[in-house]
Amino acid sequence: MYSPGTTATSASTTDYGNRLFVFEVVGLRQNGSTDSLNYPIRRSGSVFITVPYQRMNQEMRRINRLGGQIVSIKPLNGDIPAQLTTTNEPQQQTQEKSKSMTQAKAKHADIPVNIYRPNKPFIGKCIENYSLVGEGGIGIVQHLTFDLSGGDLRYLEGQSIGIIPPGTDDKGKPHKLRLYSIASTRHGDRGDDKTVSLCVRQLEYKHPETGETVYGVCSTYLCGLEIGADVAITGPVGKEMLLPDDEDANIIMMATGTGIAPFRAYLWRMFKEQHEDYKFKGFAWLIFGIPTTPNILYREDLEKLAADYPDNFRLTYAISREQKNPQGGRMYIQHRVAEYADQLWEMMQNPKTHTYICGLKGMEDGIDQALSAAAAKHGVNWSDYQKQMKKEERWHVETY
Repeated sequence: MYSPGTTATSASTTDYGNRLFVFEVVGLRQNGSTDSLNYPIRRSGSVFITVPYQRMNQEMRRINRLGGQIVSIKPLNGDIPAQLTTTNEPQQQTQEKSKSMTQAKAKHADIPVNIYRPNKPFIGKCIENYSLVGEGGIGIVQHLTFDLSGGDLRYLEGQSIGIIPPGTDDKGKPHKLRLYSIASTRHGDRGDDKTVSLCVRQLEYKHPETGETVYGVCSTYLCGLEIGADVAITGPVGKEMLLPDDEDANIIMMATGTGIAPFRAYLWRMFKEQHEDYKFKGFAWLIFGIPTTPNILYREDLEKLAADYPDNFRLTYAISREQKNPQGGRMYIQHRVAEYADQLWEMMQNPKTHTYICGLKGMEDGIDQALSAAAAKHGVNWSDYQKQMKKEERWHVETY
């Protein structure tokens, strides 16, 4: 264990400058004193704290006063081992503990990409098309399932497929494909590896010049698709939103509207499906932004998962037209992130934690602002930390 007497060598001062380090701490208990640290104590007993080099000794002393023990100190970027001496351990052993925070991530050996292309799409059949919006809700959102029998379209959770709507555009050319995030696991909603599902909202907006209501070509086509109809499918594409193979990973998910699609796939794989090759043991947290309660897509399933797996899944809603933020305005997803920013920040200190954002692009700035405030409490620049998570492939964004 590291003692409060641990000091950095003089040579390190020149090398480290303003670099960040991650302390793994055990022995802390949630109480009045540790509450002041703003580090919610995990059930595992381990807390991961990001500390600037200049504050390392101060943080060590404070952790010691609170009864905690530092079991490892690792540089955030993992480029240089932490050159630390300690009164309790030989320096060589300390350096062995100070390995890179994350090892090189094992790449997916087989990521299917562009099995079917626009010039030769797969022709699937619609076998399911039902509404996801409850009575009194806003807009039209449909869950669609396509039969993939007779082809070899494979995909992974977090990927997208392209849909080519029939007909031609106003210039007489075939419509271009539109990409949609896949809402089913690699095994499909029927578990037979022969289907793929989407969550599609009918696009509707006012023309800026004429004021006429305009409907999205592909989304309108899909939302009105009849059972048994053929559909031209391309793909799959995408590597940004893949779910890690690690069964002990922690998964933070922030979604608005149909951005729930990839997260439905994650959660179904984690909890609904039980496969010998994947048994999720980590912690998943979904923060879901929607306008009204009837617009909570897949509500019954999500709430059942939260009830059945309370130690592994947390569900938080931001219902903008029904809930108020602390300033009295509408409750958007960024306000929920701000409310729980300290807990989210603490989770992100764990190198096994992956954060995913999917939905409207406008939510990104508010999320960054909320997490910047949490990081600043610990002397950390959020932008730098976010870049480091991207480098470690732990920060995943797909917005539109």
